[in-house]
Amino acid sequence: MKVYISVDIEGITGVTNWNETELGHGEWQWAVEQMIKETIAACEGACDAGATEIIIKDAHDSARNMNISRFPKEAKVIRGWDSSPESMMAGIDESFDATIFIGYHSAAGEDGNPLAHTMNSKKITWIKINGEIASEFAINTFISEYYNVPAVFLSGDKMLCESAKKLIPNIETVDVKVGKGGATFNIHPDTACELIKEGVKNGLQKIDKCKIESPKEFKMEIRFREHQDARRASYYPGVTLIDPHTVEYIGQNIQEIITAKMFIL
Repeated sequence: MKVYISVDIEGITGVTNWNETELGHGEWQWAVEQMIKETIAACEGACDAGATEIIIKDAHDSARNMNISRFPKEAKVIRGWDSSPESMMAGIDESFDATIFIGYHSAAGEDGNPLAHTMNSKKITWIKINGEIASEFAINTFISEYYNVPAVFLSGDKMLCESAKKLIPNIETVDVKVGKGGATFNIHPDTACELIKEGVKNGLQKIDKCKIESPKEFKMEIRFREHQDARRASYYPGVTLIDPHTVEYIGQNIQEIITAKMFIL
């Protein structure tokens, strides 16, 4: 079994402030340590379920966060960015059996996490796909589905885990924290790792039940904070300016959507 793991940090238990997410910042040290531990737990659960090959994408900010020597030998790690539209899902293809998401977070436009955002927190207010607020999890799930790879497990904040069930009813989730205003209410780091290990193992036992069908058409709307950014984005072929801050792009599949997003964000 070949498993893909995409790892972010804002949905790791305890992570509450942007300082804790920035490479080299003093507060980042403990946060990235827990990021590593939760990823190791996912690897252990995958190996227990029969995984013989694991690809881990460090998918946060610099993508150079985690010490790769800490992971089991079955794992290979993608660090940095390969400049492809897949971004946080770089390297995914039809050869994988399942996708796992660790440390993911609520979307821009939601209040389930003090660090809620989608892709670029400084430039946009929200992204919608077919009229619904889109999280990085949702976008990356559609990327995984494009390659016929079911997403079977997610860990992160409670709001994201609840919304994930709407997209994939049978996905295994572990909500490691609840966001309220600028605070997070977190489970113990060791408990998070225990639950993630067990959840990944359970998720990989029901891969076929986690398959979804992509929409026939994708309509992406992006709401920019600054009107000049929306105007600039409107010059990308196929993009329409629908109000001074919002653009729209319609694609036939998620690849067309993420390619447009790569150039206009």
